[in-house]
Amino acid sequence: MNVTVGLAQINPRLGDVQANLALHLDCIEEAAGQGVELLVFPELSLTGYRLRDLAFEVAIRPSPRDSVFARLLDASRDMDVVVGFVEADRRQKFYISSAYLARGELVHLHRKVYLPTYGMFDEGRYFAWGDAVRAFDTRFGRVGLLICEDFWHMSPPYLLWLDGADILILMSSSPGRGLATEQKIGSARWVEHINQAYASIFTNFVIHTNRTGFEDGVNFWGGSTVYDPEGVLLAQGPHYEDGLVTARLDLNQLRRTRIRLPLLRDERVELTMRELRRIVDWTGDGQQNGQGRKTGSG
Repeated sequence: MNVTVGLAQINPRLGDVQANLALHLDCIEEAAGQGVELLVFPELSLTGYRLRDLAFEVAIRPSPRDSVFARLLDASRDMDVVVGFVEADRRQKFYISSAYLARGELVHLHRKVYLPTYGMFDEGRYFAWGDAVRAFDTRFGRVGLLICEDFWHMSPPYLLWLDGADILILMSSSPGRGLATEQKIGSARWVEHINQAYASIFTNFVIHTNRTGFEDGVNFWGGSTVYDPEGVLLAQGPHYEDGLVTARLDLNQLRRTRIRLPLLRDERVELTMRELRRIVDWTGDGQQNGQGRKTGSG
């Protein structure tokens, strides 16, 4: 089975949901003309990233009763679409969220579980933490969604891998940081290393869409990528430029790669769980008593 994926590398307008909705609909129309079956937008694609107090003004509910969300649901009837937005739940808690839409329905909602609060980042001040990492079924197979800081931590992609995800979709608003070479900025190099590593270690397809543009003096570098289960780069978007990037995924490659390299088959989940329990127990003792607990082997 083959599937054509699109990466909508866009520059959303900060705080202007209506303008960004129009941009989404235009991108969906363009992607349809190129035969795209799954289109992925960046983190907070409907709102822009550096929102601060604007976050509370632009939040929406992922429901057909919301006029913005209803338009996106309608646009997903012939193409699966992944969008990013600020979500307000019924108790007015606010999340950085992503939604997988297909055939006019909300298939899966992911709330960002790691909120960076270092350097230029202050997400924990404005948003609540998500508390679930789950894979889900689509017409293309089982998929996992993560948002930016989520995939700087090994545990979320590992959990999705164990939960059956064959395609990892990563969305980000990654700013340019670190030392630059003639070719790319430091943060771009690190993200590409991570994406390729996840594809290789988990023998998965890894789709990463990153935004472009400037906000409040911060530059977002684009460079969206698609890697196959061998860690081979299938497509990459331009750096610092908007664009629609497409790639054709041969889903049968999952079977071929995992026969040759049966890492998922041989993963010892019970061992991992047992050792995690030991580490948690040991850490708890160390925090409460100010000392560690020796453990033996064999």
